[in-house]
Amino acid sequence: MSYVDDLHKRVEQIEHGGLEKYHQKNEEKGKLFVRKRLELLFDDTMDIEDAFFANCMDDSLPSDGVVTGIGRINGQAVCVMANDSTVKAGSWGKRTVEKIIRIQETAMKLEIPMFYLVDSAGARITDQIEMFPGRRGAGKIFHNQIKLSGRVPQICLLFGPSAAGGAYIPAFCDIVVMVDGNASMYLGSPRMAEKVIGEKVTLEEMGGAKMHTSVSGCGDVLVKTEEEAIEYARNYIGYFPANFRDKPNKMEVKEIKKFEKTISELIPENQNAPFNMYDFIDRIIDEDSFCEVKKRFAPELITGLARINGKSVGIIANQPRMKGGVLFPDSADKAAKFIQLCDAFNISLLFLMDIPGFMIGTKVERAGIIRHGAKMLASMSEATVPKVSVVVRKAYGAGLYAMAGPAFDPDCCLALPTAQIAVMGPEAAVNAVYANKIAELPEEERPAFIKEKQDEYKDNIDIYRLASELVVDAIIEPDKLRKELVTRFDMYESKYVTFTERKHGVYPV
Repeated sequence: MSYVDDLHKRVEQIEHGGLEKYHQKNEEKGKLFVRKRLELLFDDTMDIEDAFFANCMDDSLPSDGVVTGIGRINGQAVCVMANDSTVKAGSWGKRTVEKIIRIQETAMKLEIPMFYLVDSAGARITDQIEMFPGRRGAGKIFHNQIKLSGRVPQICLLFGPSAAGGAYIPAFCDIVVMVDGNASMYLGSPRMAEKVIGEKVTLEEMGGAKMHTSVSGCGDVLVKTEEEAIEYARNYIGYFPANFRDKPNKMEVKEIKKFEKTISELIPENQNAPFNMYDFIDRIIDEDSFCEVKKRFAPELITGLARINGKSVGIIANQPRMKGGVLFPDSADKAAKFIQLCDAFNISLLFLMDIPGFMIGTKVERAGIIRHGAKMLASMSEATVPKVSVVVRKAYGAGLYAMAGPAFDPDCCLALPTAQIAVMGPEAAVNAVYANKIAELPEEERPAFIKEKQDEYKDNIDIYRLASELVVDAIIEPDKLRKELVTRFDMYESKYVTFTERKHGVYPV
């Protein structure tokens, strides 16, 4: 056999990955082979693969269980690490860790996005001295992720387990897409939990995709198949620049969809009547451009990327149909992370307000709603990208502050004619001020007195009065809001400010 034939044979063996029985096992679970995943992820094939021959002297460890390299998505070069779960369940050895560290260092030098296709049982205990504690041990992976954070986009597609310390790979990514039924992340397995703390729990309850995307918030997007995960990732990265130095590319402009109801017809006159904020969003963004983040987690707040006149915009919107749009600790956290993400990569922010305020009561106070709310305010306040806030219906109490109210330096605060801005709504305000007086009145006189005082209160917070006092910058006809947003985001594009001079803030959470 010639040396060329020998090379071809070795390449073929390595490209095949692990034993056939492991490929079959993955197929039964609906899992794709790592190289098929990469084929779907990239525009074409991977342009560069590094350390292909890692651990090639051991036939049982092709590429040492991880593929690393560079390819293009929508024409943009990106770095990738992808576990091969047919090789010792995608576990990490010394060379696995070194390969991941090196591709991260490449992403850092080239300042291009970093993708993590995770499907790993964690560290190989037999290799722990070589890959766990040292200066270029597994901890360096997370150290690099923290250095990369906000410098380049980091995307995690979770196809299988991400166990123990390895669970911090998704934790430090900007977004985590999880495949239902196969993806999981946990610090301690169900077996370990039973052994150590006596808790009997299933894998799904402990760290499954449904749980993390709805309860813990560690996962951002739940998908049914790996193909769907990859399609989401390819779409998502299109909203971002390659790194923090650039701005997102402007895409082809699409008009909005045609709807039977206009925005004016969509918004109920009653401030407390629920309506669907998704319908509102669809009427101001480019057609089919909404890419939602954390849909299943804290649904009283909507966060997602969209395009307005072809430009990337991050949308933070209250959802009146879910818990009245009130903010909770989880929704405050959700907003804070999303705002930081958009601000890091020069994506303008649009706040759509229909908010009664923050939730009250012993449960949320014990959960630290003040800390979590302060975290949201800090993230929103520090964001230096163009910020536009729109009062759709109501903005009461600290809800006004959290949603980029006038005191937090939005580039403008717009209001629809339906808007109300106040410490609290008319019903609550009249009850707070006149509770004793109402109790003293004969029962038949109470409704008329309450209505009189509520009408007086409404006059006091009339949106035209607030515009007269320069609280809002403009009152916009609902069906002309998109045109107004297009103009303002165009005008604010050159914005460049430094929030303040310091090393860093001391954050509430």
